[in-house]
Amino acid sequence: MQPSLFPSPGVSPAPSPVNRQVLNASQFEAATTVDGPVLVIAGAGSGKTRTLVYRVAHLVESGVAPEKILLLTFTRKAAEEMLSRASGLLNDSVRHVTGGTFHAVANKLLRRHGAGLGFAPNFTILDQGDAEGIINLIKSSLGLGAAGKRFPNKHTIVAVLSKSVNRSMALADLLDDQYPHLADFAGDLRRINEDYRKFKLEHGLMDYDDLLVNWQRLLSDEFDLRPTIAGLFSHIMVDEYQDTNQIQAAIVRGMALDHHNVMVVGDDAQSIYSFRGADFRNIMDFPAIFPHTRIIRLEENYRSTQPILSLTNGIIAQATEKYTKQLFSTITEGEPPVIHGARDEAGQARFVVDRITALHRQGIPLSDIAVLFRSGFHSYKLELELTNRQIPFEKRGGLKLTESAHVKDVIAYLRVVTNPADRLSWNRILLLLDKVGPKTARLVLDAVRGAEDPVAALKAYPAGPGWKKGLHGLADTLASLHDPGLAPSGQLDLLLEYYRPLFERIYYDDYPRRGSDLEHLRTILAGYDTLQHFIDDTALEPPQAATDGTADYGAGGDRLILSTIHSAKGLEWDTVFVIHLAEGAFPSPQSFQPEQREEERRLLYVAATRAKQRLYLTYPREIMAVDRSYHHGALTPFLADLPAGLYRAEGGGDFAAPGFADRCATPRFPASASRSRSPVRQQGGDADGFPVGTEVRHNFFGQGTVRAIAGPRTVEVFFPRHGVKTLHLDYAKLERLDP
Repeated sequence: MQPSLFPSPGVSPAPSPVNRQVLNASQFEAATTVDGPVLVIAGAGSGKTRTLVYRVAHLVESGVAPEKILLLTFTRKAAEEMLSRASGLLNDSVRHVTGGTFHAVANKLLRRHGAGLGFAPNFTILDQGDAEGIINLIKSSLGLGAAGKRFPNKHTIVAVLSKSVNRSMALADLLDDQYPHLADFAGDLRRINEDYRKFKLEHGLMDYDDLLVNWQRLLSDEFDLRPTIAGLFSHIMVDEYQDTNQIQAAIVRGMALDHHNVMVVGDDAQSIYSFRGADFRNIMDFPAIFPHTRIIRLEENYRSTQPILSLTNGIIAQATEKYTKQLFSTITEGEPPVIHGARDEAGQARFVVDRITALHRQGIPLSDIAVLFRSGFHSYKLELELTNRQIPFEKRGGLKLTESAHVKDVIAYLRVVTNPADRLSWNRILLLLDKVGPKTARLVLDAVRGAEDPVAALKAYPAGPGWKKGLHGLADTLASLHDPGLAPSGQLDLLLEYYRPLFERIYYDDYPRRGSDLEHLRTILAGYDTLQHFIDDTALEPPQAATDGTADYGAGGDRLILSTIHSAKGLEWDTVFVIHLAEGAFPSPQSFQPEQREEERRLLYVAATRAKQRLYLTYPREIMAVDRSYHHGALTPFLADLPAGLYRAEGGGDFAAPGFADRCATPRFPASASRSRSPVRQQGGDADGFPVGTEVRHNFFGQGTVRAIAGPRTVEVFFPRHGVKTLHLDYAKLERLDP
């Protein structure tokens, strides 16, 4: 008999590698609460994954059939990891638990039950590029956006339509709220949206949003399928519930309507994805939607030192609406967080790089250090400084593998094999043939569409002499790909034999570089047993390219991480720098509404809780505007209002910041208040032999005059041809011109 993972209090556990002692009291309560609605408020680094793993194992051990358990996560990897760990605790029966992303589970359900909505089981899932291509076709067919006529482009239209779905807003309301400049196009956008919906239905297509919308439709009163769909699962768990949108929350309600055995896990303080449609209200209103909800707080943090947690607790304590919690750690010792007010953006960059260099010399790998920022352009000065110092770094982002044109070509061929009604993919592969343009492709498609054997119809088409050979080659290849004895990897090998000459012709300039992507695709496909599974996964959660272009940097791949805060959520590093924390930059100047500012507060909280041992929070006291004027950069109010004992104040290394030790007591001007230079500038005085009025020469700027002392060994010099420059005497190599 399998020993119990959860022995009752006071009962000696049966011999087992795991028992109650591996969970703290709150984790144990969450893992062993089986029935009824449960809301687990899981603070940063509090072991929520471990809690979910043990709850899955406990449900199965308690007699719940694994196939009656649904685990919804926001990445496929998270679901696979949780179920694998739960299997290690119990047995392989746990692998029968249904786990995955909302979109992946929707895909499975709709392939089984989508006929009632008018979809065949072999529907194709559209990615962003596919959707934009269809929108462009529809826009042209309606005569919109013709030459000389202003009209939103395909990318904007797709974004508007998607936001309307994900935010559950009527199109007109969304335009009024976020796109008022497009309000005049509301009628045309509605026509496009309706034609887009019909096109997808007629051709067996769904985009990402359709997967969720159609899952919700299966649960609606419009059909008689809700009891069947909801009855598939008796216990539901949802990870990262603070990131759900209104449709996902409605799906959870519909699936749990009959039994209320639903546990959602999340952290209201880490709700930062409203721009993707995530709704903060979902987690806040859960107890009202599910009466008698049991709320369990996970507050013990296993990641960070207590000094870091004390500061992060202070940041979120000022939130206007929250589930109150206090993160604590057994790691009581540690360096206090540092708030550093640099002279300007260049000074901020120098400070960060100096500290990183010192930490690296102490043995901290660069890969265990991260610099986080609100917006991508906030790191530009830092990137220049890192490059000058020859410090390797990786800036997170870039195209996914399946967003590159040549890989999309290959996937289009494979999509036609799995769904011959996929007109969009047919169009793409026909246009790859020499001497075939949009008009010819459309004529071929009309002939192939509806044929009992589309490939035979393709070969029988009366092609012109200039492209007949190419068309027959395509038809023969597609026929070969239908061989039932071929594994997906064998299908790809056969396809690449046909595609490579086209590939080298179309992408002549850089096909050797692109070829490595096709080899990487071959490796990925080797892990699939059916082509349909691969096609689904490339749409639902595209695999990443093998390299982001920085693979040659650093010895052994040791690179500093630069990342936006949004991209850093869920990750952790030994040392974290959060830069550009100046009022007017953080919160974002676009955050006008109170709820937007509150999300910005949560964004800073997420950034600070990524740090394990050291946390540096920096801001420039001077920010250069587009017109090259300087603006005072006051510390973000999210930090300026914290008690002084929660951090150590530094005034910018070589530049003293008067009053900063008293919590930035210098006057706080509005971000738009323009002025000439820093308030620490002295009109008189000396800087190691360079008093105000001294004539000097610089190797690049030429002859100039010292106008002010900007700090220790730092002077401001006016150069007639270059204006005022702030120079540090240790680096500038100024030559004094004696009278």
